[in-house]
Amino acid sequence: MTENSKKRDSLAWLKEKTETIALNSEQKAAETPRALFLPGFDVGAFPNHLNRSSFIAPIARGRRKHHHQTEMVTRKDCVLEYTGEQLDEADGDIIMALIAFAQPFPLGAFVPLNRAKLLHKLNRNTGKSQYDWLYKSMKRLREGVLFLEARKPDGSTRYTVGKMQSFNILKEIEYDDNSETYTFVLDPRWIIMFGNREYSLIDWDKRMQIGRGQDMAKTLQRLVATSNNQVQHYALDELKSKMEYSGRIRDFRDAVARACLELERLGIIENHKIEDSTRGKQQLSIWIPLSSA
Repeated sequence: MTENSKKRDSLAWLKEKTETIALNSEQKAAETPRALFLPGFDVGAFPNHLNRSSFIAPIARGRRKHHHQTEMVTRKDCVLEYTGEQLDEADGDIIMALIAFAQPFPLGAFVPLNRAKLLHKLNRNTGKSQYDWLYKSMKRLREGVLFLEARKPDGSTRYTVGKMQSFNILKEIEYDDNSETYTFVLDPRWIIMFGNREYSLIDWDKRMQIGRGQDMAKTLQRLVATSNNQVQHYALDELKSKMEYSGRIRDFRDAVARACLELERLGIIENHKIEDSTRGKQQLSIWIPLSSA
């Protein structure tokens, strides 16, 4: 065997060994229950990388895409790939509620939850249509798989979730018809996305008061919560992509304005303006109340 062949074999062995260690490490992280302590909230905490992406979007009825390892719209400090049905803001509400109900348990442990209690938390009625909707949404969350890579300013990887071991939004779920109770498991790796306080606290009471058909307002509420800046600016074309809006930009502009008025009504934001940026591009400028900054 030549010297070059020996080097190639050594490199191949090292690569295989590194991948095996990474796989074992992520498998252990996915299987070991861990406590998630989020101070100062009842319900409404959600990771910033997800809030800033198109992972959850205000999609129109009947226009739910099916993604297959689709790279979602994110900031440059994150790569997010998703497989499953596109999630809407109602799905996002369920995820936030499940995270809250799981607080007394280590993530990775089974959590029992009465379906009527869950619907009440979501400010929904407990009729057959709502139970059917809840079942379909829970099934959608169980089938959804994501991969997330958070990056440092120099572009190197800070952490990954779901690279070697698949990450389901809901790791496991069962339903008992007699007790009308779901039993669910959240992947312990949710903790990684909440690490270093990289999450937002959403005002849940105000969120539940956002009017019907105003999912865009819910998306903006999650987005503005990721920053402490009193004045925030969002390029309109990037916002349109993030919200999975396929219509004309002028229609999107009107829809965004209506969403902002709803947030102003509830005191979530103080004011808004659609204007040209210093680079001549249309942007949404939002002012949040001083008490929230």
